[in-house]
Amino acid sequence: IDTQGVTVELERRLSDVTKAGEFAKRWREKQLEYSFRHGLMGAYVSFTECTREALVFTDRALQTGLSDNDHDHLMAVYAELPAFPDVVPALDQLRDAGIRCVAFSNGTEEAVSQLLTRAGVRSHMDVVISVDEVKRFKPDPAVYAYLRTWLETRPENTWLISSNPFDVIGAAHAGLRSAWVRRHSDAPFDPWGIEPDMTVPELETLAERMMR
Repeated sequence: IDTQGVTVELERRLSDVTKAGEFAKRWREKQLEYSFRHGLMGAYVSFTECTREALVFTDRALQTGLSDNDHDHLMAVYAELPAFPDVVPALDQLRDAGIRCVAFSNGTEEAVSQLLTRAGVRSHMDVVISVDEVKRFKPDPAVYAYLRTWLETRPENTWLISSNPFDVIGAAHAGLRSAWVRRHSDAPFDPWGIEPDMTVPELETLAERMMR
């Protein structure tokens, strides 16, 4: 899913391109931080709630003065983001080759299904699996174990594909195969001594390499 739409909407709301970019970056960072903190505290809330909490914090931290209606609108934008253009062709290639394609997300099943449907992706995937069932967030090892249990697959036959290094590392640490979608050539990978099995610039390249 392409989150650039959030930045575009923030530019409209804030009338400041630089601040909009900073806001979007801080919001995303805080969203993940809150999910990690809720997980460590054992105080689970939905990822949607983490997203809203992060939005309110970022608004206060940057003193942007957004209203409650602005918050609601930005949350709605977050729920209607488009997919990158390579997603559907890659999914179709993989499924045509007999590979099950699963959306595995920190979001709730309902929220993710709606997002993928609006983005035109849901019908190209087999199932949506949410961490909401185990009340923990990635990269907790329990969520990757839940994924394998749900799919009834062996770790070496289960691939986690993500543009988020924390997710790739979490999956690899749990014994899964992993692929990092490095959409920006200058994006760094965490120096933890754990490397993805595959690094690709976009999903169509991934599909081609997986089917060799």
